[in-house]
Order: sequence, then C-alpha cells, then structure tokens
Amino acid sequence: MENLENKENLSLLNENYIGHIAFIADNKPFTIPITYYYNQKDSILAYASEGHKIEAMRKNPNVSLQVNEIIDVDQWRSVLVHGTFEEMHGPEAKFILHEFAEGVKRVISKKENRKPQFISEFTSDVYSTGVTVVYRIKISQMTGKKMAEEKNLVL
Repeated sequence: MENLENKENLSLLNENYIGHIAFIADNKPFTIPITYYYNQKDSILAYASEGHKIEAMRKNPNVSLQVNEIIDVDQWRSVLVHGTFEEMHGPEAKFILHEFAEGVKRVISKKENRKPQFISEFTSDVYSTGVTVVYRIKISQMTGKKMAEEKNLVL
C-alpha cells in the first residue's frame, strides 16, 4: 500500500461523485453514501433533506468524506477528506446547488458516457418531502492510499 500524492487525491475527488460521509450523532459515528461535487477549490458541495444527518452536522460540524475506486483487492485507491460542514442559505445556496448539479452531470458524462438532464437522475434526495438543505464541506485535511497490483507468487 502506498500514499497518494496530493494531485492524485484531487484527481480521485474530481473523477467521482459518490462518497461516504461520516458524522457524529448522539456520540456515535455514522457513515452514509452521498452524491457530492468537488468544486476544484477547497470544498465538497452537496445537499440533503432535513433530517438526522443535517441535524447531527449542525450540532457537530466536523465531518469526513471517503471516496473509493476499487477494481479488486489488489487495485484500488481511496481518499479521506476531513472538513467542516457549512450550511448555505439564500442566493448562495441556489448558486451552489446549480454548481453541484452541473458539476455532477459533467462527471457522469465523462465517467459513464451518459448525459443526465435532471438532478433526479443522479440523486434520490429530490424525492423526499422535507426541506432541502444545501451545504459544503470546507476541506481542512486530505489523505489518500492506493494499492497497486503486484505479481503474486504461487507457493
């Protein structure tokens, strides 16, 4: 196993749109998948319906996001981002939601060779009945690991 260089960490974030966010609620860790967009600055952009995750992040804004690409047990790479949850409001929230949607569509188009037209094609939060909360994770630290395929000896 090797450490990823910073440019590899950024590349992994740029080339994907699904990760696992970790947060603390009731003194217990939780990890759940989210759709995200890395804005190539210093933030992860996302949105969610009002609920357990948002309430927990409001109380304790320290979160992490893990993004993986796994081919098999001998070929994978992973980045772990630590940061701070920041809830967006008003015009800024609308701008960030637009940036999120357009960014994820570009990643999907490049990665999966398909062109989604609507946000509902790549995230399920649009179907919830709750209030939509737009947020970003302000990145404070990033680390990554990879496993490169090696020739295995038969014993």
